Amino acid sequence: MEEKQVRQETTYEEKIIRGGQYGVLLLILAVVLLAVGALAFAGGCIFAVEADDVRGVALIAVGAAAFIAGVIIACGLKVVKPNEALVLTLFGKYYGTLKGAGFYCVNPFCSAVNPTMGAAADAAAAKSESGTAVKLKKKGDTASGKAISLKAITLNNGKQKINDAMGNPIEIGIVVIWRVVNTAKAVFSVDNYMEFLSIQADSALRSIVRLYPYDAPEDSTVISLRGSSQEVAGRLKEEIQSKVEIAGLEVLEARITHLAYAPEIAAAMLQRQQASAIVDARKMIVDGAVGMVTMALEKLDQESVVDLDEERKAAMVSNLLVVLCGNKDAQPVVNSGSLY
Repeated sequence: MEEKQVRQETTYEEKIIRGGQYGVLLLILAVVLLAVGALAFAGGCIFAVEADDVRGVALIAVGAAAFIAGVIIACGLKVVKPNEALVLTLFGKYYGTLKGAGFYCVNPFCSAVNPTMGAAADAAAAKSESGTAVKLKKKGDTASGKAISLKAITLNNGKQKINDAMGNPIEIGIVVIWRVVNTAKAVFSVDNYMEFLSIQADSALRSIVRLYPYDAPEDSTVISLRGSSQEVAGRLKEEIQSKVEIAGLEVLEARITHLAYAPEIAAAMLQRQQASAIVDARKMIVDGAVGMVTMALEKLDQESVVDLDEERKAAMVSNLLVVLCGNKDAQPVVNSGSLY
């Protein structure tokens, strides 16, 4: 029972605030109340000093009340831009989410929450120069300063060194395109959903890369990182999505942007690939040469051009293979005598 209760407390479902798009009307009301309150307060002060009457005190009280009401209404005004959302809390509890562009008026005691604001600025300040860090902080101050972007965002964690299924160290980099689909989970289920996605993408990448070799023969059906990038990317997307579901994130696409052997084995692997290519080329040349020699012997035998014994056939086959399989052009030797 206690485990079920804890699970319910840590699971948040998004609650959209409806019918709050009356910001313009309430803004006008707030301005009117502020103006009336200021005028009434000033008039009450003047009336109380000059006439020394109770009506001046009443005007001061009415003006103060109107001014305070205008300030309270103004504090509840929220502006939401397209593809942005505001997650609101009321006295520490989840109140709701504002989605859709508009000018809203909500409970003035609500406050917007975005856990990535301070963390992103601190990370930028730690990894970047001071001028860039300030620019990033200013960029984050959108809408009410705590807006959560619902746009498709690109994550690029850079290159990583990972061992493939054969144990060879490789360098691989991926790009993940994602977006927030559940603002309540993104804010309350994890500490920082951007850092959470970055760490889970690294973990998923290491898990997937260790399952496949870097390369496989062309005639093989084995899935490899280089030859089956679409299959690997699809598996990678599924792995990342399964890990970030708790944070209310949706992975739209995951692609490999960089793939190469690590520098310490790159030269050896290049020689291996060259040797493999040379062997494959030689095999193709030999297969073609044997076919041509076989065809030549069959033609000579069918048309009875010349009658050769087995020894002469072997010499002819040897000469033809040397000519067809050699790296350089053969130098012909003209025999002016008889064959025997």
